[in-house]
Amino acid sequence: MNRVTGSLLILAALAVGVHSAAIDAPIDFYKLYDNPEAHISLKSKATTADRTAAHGYPSEHHHIVTEDGYILGVFRIPYSHKLQNQNVKRPIVLLQHGLSSCSDAWVLQGPDDSLPYLLADAGYDVWMGNARGTSYSRNHTTLSPDHPLFWQFSWHEIAIYDITAIIDYALSTENGQGQDAIHYVGHSQGTTVYFALMSWIPEYNDKIKTAHMFAPVAIMKNLSSRLVRAVGPYLGHRNTYSVLFSSQEFLPHNEFLMALFFNMCQPDFMLRPVCESAVATLYSGGRVNMTAMPEGMATHPAGCSTDQMLHYLQEQQSGYFRLFDHGTKKNLKVYGTEEPPEYPVELIDSLVHMWYADNDDLAAVQDVEQLAKRLPNNVMHHMADPEWNHGDFSLNKEVRIYVNEPVIAIMEEFELKNGGT
Repeated sequence: MNRVTGSLLILAALAVGVHSAAIDAPIDFYKLYDNPEAHISLKSKATTADRTAAHGYPSEHHHIVTEDGYILGVFRIPYSHKLQNQNVKRPIVLLQHGLSSCSDAWVLQGPDDSLPYLLADAGYDVWMGNARGTSYSRNHTTLSPDHPLFWQFSWHEIAIYDITAIIDYALSTENGQGQDAIHYVGHSQGTTVYFALMSWIPEYNDKIKTAHMFAPVAIMKNLSSRLVRAVGPYLGHRNTYSVLFSSQEFLPHNEFLMALFFNMCQPDFMLRPVCESAVATLYSGGRVNMTAMPEGMATHPAGCSTDQMLHYLQEQQSGYFRLFDHGTKKNLKVYGTEEPPEYPVELIDSLVHMWYADNDDLAAVQDVEQLAKRLPNNVMHHMADPEWNHGDFSLNKEVRIYVNEPVIAIMEEFELKNGGT
């Protein structure tokens, strides 16, 4: 979750409030906001593979089919062109993005600071996942994104279907290494899906070497986000508002607007100052990499289901980390109980590093520490910078020093102690 997502959530909530009395079917935001006549020929947007290849790194684009039929676009930097280490053993790392984000977020800061490049140059085989419904994962073996059933998923399904599929695929991809476990790094929703998966299907803990949770989001009782607290009472319960808001694409990617943003934000384009001015308005204080942020605007939001947001709002309202609340009647049918069950996080026995901050309005220190007390095997990393916030894990200009290099050092220590197994 991020500031852009927050602003869009307000707009969506207002739209539901205005039209809820007149609409009794899923809102087709695509038809509302996408005008085919507005599609003009603009410079095509670079993919994550294009971005990594532009810096000289070997780059791969994989398509992974989940057990329930979603086709995920996953990117890989298999080795470093600087090291020429394609014929030696390279530990596998999976990076998983946050809500409404995508794999692009990991590479926006460029080869000197972004985690994927640093990992590749440290000798790792780097995979960047994209959850179902994002701009790189909008395909299915039988369903069209225009059909409401395509969007009938929350981050629970991303956890048990998408993340398992990516882990298994990465481990089985032929590279002569014969590994049975990976390192994992998640930001925001990327942490939520980790907690959900490892508690709900605990045998996957055996496939993890080290896990790094940037801005861990699970328990949300004490978050300070004014937006979430304002919207939560209306959409965080099973009622008319949440039913109307459910199972839809959330403010989908608009080809015309996104292409316009992308072109405006090109470094050599005459309107680049306009883009930078817009970014400066959103992110003041000099903490954000102002080269990376306009690139992020051109690729975000990357798409998600409204059910993912509803699930988070349910967490905030209930104070628990538990499965999706379908309402009493369906809960009895699906879970056998009137209330959805909690995720048994006590079963997460993989080594979990928790990276959290005082100024994070979505991952409150009290909530992170409460969750950590229930995790059998964790290490706490409380950010020393009192201003460090939720988005800083992606876009702070000092992220290499404060987060990326320490994370790689921890992975290196693990590999050294365990002989790279």
